[in-house]
Amino acid sequence: MPSLKDLRLRISSVKSTRKITSAMKMVSAAKLRRAQEAAESARPYAERMNGMMSNLAASLASGAKVPRLMTGTGKDQVHLIVLFTSDRGLCGAFNASIVRSVRQKARELAMMGKTVKFFAAGRKGRDLLRSEFGDAIIDARQGIGRKGVRFAEADEVAQTLVRLFEEGAFDVCWGVFNRFQSAMTQVVTWQQLIPFVAPETDAADEDEAPVFTAPYQYEPSQEKLLETLVPRNLSVQVFRFFLESQASEHGARMTAMDNATRNAGDMIDDLTLTYNRTRQAFITRELIEIISGAEAV
Repeated sequence: MPSLKDLRLRISSVKSTRKITSAMKMVSAAKLRRAQEAAESARPYAERMNGMMSNLAASLASGAKVPRLMTGTGKDQVHLIVLFTSDRGLCGAFNASIVRSVRQKARELAMMGKTVKFFAAGRKGRDLLRSEFGDAIIDARQGIGRKGVRFAEADEVAQTLVRLFEEGAFDVCWGVFNRFQSAMTQVVTWQQLIPFVAPETDAADEDEAPVFTAPYQYEPSQEKLLETLVPRNLSVQVFRFFLESQASEHGARMTAMDNATRNAGDMIDDLTLTYNRTRQAFITRELIEIISGAEAV
């Protein structure tokens, strides 16, 4: 049985931990509002950008020159997975859910005889994959979005992906991130980035999804537009992934710290009850010893 001093020290330690988790919850809640607004504002632009790209590609005449970022290399042997995680922990299953999905996807591709490489956008993703796929991590980034995600940071990552593709480092590029739904719900989402493929619409979002069926006349030609829009669209999608990931991170951390604060409170109550019972037992034993000694005299 622990002594009264040990119980007092443990209660004091848990109270200090509760103050920290409560403060982290409040900080994440303050950051979440701005991050959520940024992520939700970026969705319509990114979705319509994809829709315009699909419409533009569908209107191309046969034999037209199409950028390699849309046609690909003609092979799908080497797959690059870009995973968007956080640089810090204490955010529940935010990072673990992405890494678990990435590992499953990598093993499926390996069973099909494909080569898998990784680009870790976030320190936690790199650290969690290092033990199993350390040799396959070809690049990593950290510190992005520390003071808010900026488009220049996402554009730099997108340009790196374009450079790797042009160097022949991979044939197909996938992006995986946590799509923000609420502070308690983040959905692991996959999207093919290179070559460009119009993402499938979820059944739940069919009523809200924009329809791109109107005819367009393009000036200049579709080929010249695609040369500019394909890299631009890649940067926009990467920017959206960062925004969604940051909002999901703050939501997951707020929820995790709220649970930790409540669990710390429950632990303090249990330790206080144990302390009172132990103290009462010590007092009772001392009284028995005093009475027994008095009777013996």
